[in-house]
Amino acid sequence: MRLDLLDFELPPHLVAQEPAPTREAARMMVLDRARGTRTHAHVPRLLDLLRPGDLLVVNDTKVRPARIFARRSTGAAVELLLLEPAPALGTGMWRALLRANRPVREGEVLQRTDGHEVLPGRLRLAGRDAEGLWLVEGEGLALEEAMAQGGVLPLPPYIQRAPRDPRTALDRERYQTVYAREEGAVAAPTAGLHLTHDLLARLEAGGVGCAAVTLHVGLGTFQPVRVDDLDQHRMHREAWRVPEAAAAAVRATRARGGRIVAVGTTTVRTLEAAAQASSDGMPAAGAGTTDLLIQPGHAFRAVDALLTNFHLPRSTLLALVSAFAGREPVMEAYREAVAQGYRFLSYGDAMFIA
Repeated sequence: MRLDLLDFELPPHLVAQEPAPTREAARMMVLDRARGTRTHAHVPRLLDLLRPGDLLVVNDTKVRPARIFARRSTGAAVELLLLEPAPALGTGMWRALLRANRPVREGEVLQRTDGHEVLPGRLRLAGRDAEGLWLVEGEGLALEEAMAQGGVLPLPPYIQRAPRDPRTALDRERYQTVYAREEGAVAAPTAGLHLTHDLLARLEAGGVGCAAVTLHVGLGTFQPVRVDDLDQHRMHREAWRVPEAAAAAVRATRARGGRIVAVGTTTVRTLEAAAQASSDGMPAAGAGTTDLLIQPGHAFRAVDALLTNFHLPRSTLLALVSAFAGREPVMEAYREAVAQGYRFLSYGDAMFIA
């Protein structure tokens, strides 16, 4: 698919910098694929849109406080984003993105800080891996300890937060889903940020089931598409897991004629990856990694409806939504969302596609 077919004008002021006052207060556009209609509501409308026998599938990954601050021997500030452990390359070694005003050197040792004051422990830059990511190890503490004792949630770069911004306390709550359990992500599965325990309980009381899968959102979230043809774009591999209970719930739902309702694009990728790995085309229990890129032409096997946020133009996430609902209907919906002042991206509003 040509990337320019996923382009639209996104005014900067529509990129949400703050969450809605409450999780359920976000607006929600409803796109009915069969009727070709678009209506406007708020998140609690899900109580009317979901039917008894449907199954809501969520991604229970939890965001690590993976943003780490440090200082060079010169006093210059350095910021690291710890992506994932790299045990094959050394005990305690992690892959990381690094930002500094001047080039850093292999073997350089950094003093840990909270963005201002010195904290115990140092970080050593051990070199780069085959993908060009920095390999980092702790000196005097494990990097898991560094995250627990001074790490900050890695908000996307389009959300501006200073390390000591008082709003970071709010982010610690609102940039996690209420059902986050499995720590390992560097970005939140943001469609789930709209759901509350109360809303989930009311859906359950109405006969809507809920199952959890896991996909640890990784580097791909931060990588722009730099090619004109999506077939040439390489997705970063991300770890997924489908528990036995979730696989059984999906199969039982399909058997009784209910819908599989995916909360977020990461849940879609998990279910579709698991379906591809199974012998009968339905998600089976298991775990693995996936670099699945879903774009128009993809044959969906395991998803019937989708709750998602509004995404960036020219992105793999918009390609996935276009694959699910059709490129032209999605682009028309996005142009209407802009005209109606919907809020975009992680802390933005939602779209329900059925």
